[in-house]
Formats: sequence, C-alpha cells, structure tokens
Amino acid sequence: MKWKTIVGVVILVGFSTLLFLNFGKQVGGYMNFAQAAESGSSAHVVGTWVDDQAAKYDPDENLFVFTMKDDAGNVRQVHYRNPKPANFEDAEKLVIEGHAEGEIFVAEHILVKCPSKYNAGAPEVAADGATY
Repeated sequence: MKWKTIVGVVILVGFSTLLFLNFGKQVGGYMNFAQAAESGSSAHVVGTWVDDQAAKYDPDENLFVFTMKDDAGNVRQVHYRNPKPANFEDAEKLVIEGHAEGEIFVAEHILVKCPSKYNAGAPEVAADGATY
C-alpha cells in the first residue's frame, strides 16, 4: 500500500471514531425524567402539561416555565429559553429535548403534539349542507 492510502485510512477511522463518540453522548434517546437525571446526557422526554400549575413566560429573561408529567408519572418543572410554543395549551402530548439540572429539566426543544383534525368521528355539516 502507498503511504498516502495508509494516512487517509487512519484519518478516516479517527474521524469516524470521534463522530460516533460525540454523537452517542449528545443523543440519549427517549427516557422519563428519572432516567434523564441518572444518565446526565441529553434526552427526549414525553409527557403532558400539568395544566393546574401555571405556565409563565418572562420576556425579560426569555424564559418559559411550566410543569410537566412524564409517561411514568414523574412531575418536573421545565425551563425553556424561548417563548411559549404555539398551540401549547391544546397539546395532547409534549416531547421535550434537553437535560436535567437537579429537580429542573432544561429544555432546548419542544415538540407540541396536538389532536389530529383527521381523527375518525362524526362528519361536520357546513351551513350549505355539505359534509366533511
């Protein structure tokens, strides 16, 4: 083999190794709040907004704070450094990506899953009698 080929293969293997190690640390997968706190890595947590707890946005700090219950029943306060997502109050489920800092979960992204308008149900009737 030529020395350039050997150097190229070594660089490629080194770059691939670094890529897999860094990617593995950043994406922790779907977890509940307790698992996210244990892992210390970034995680996706699925749950619902606890609507009897106030959700507040502070424009001075650009901080949206709300309480969420994950699918395992764990309840945590969530801090999100952005305005409240659209349709937040209508969400069936929330998927938040971030990390735990003590009893607070710091979200970097929030995905709001709203009820589908395509769910099966009784057809709606318009004023002109058309159904849809």
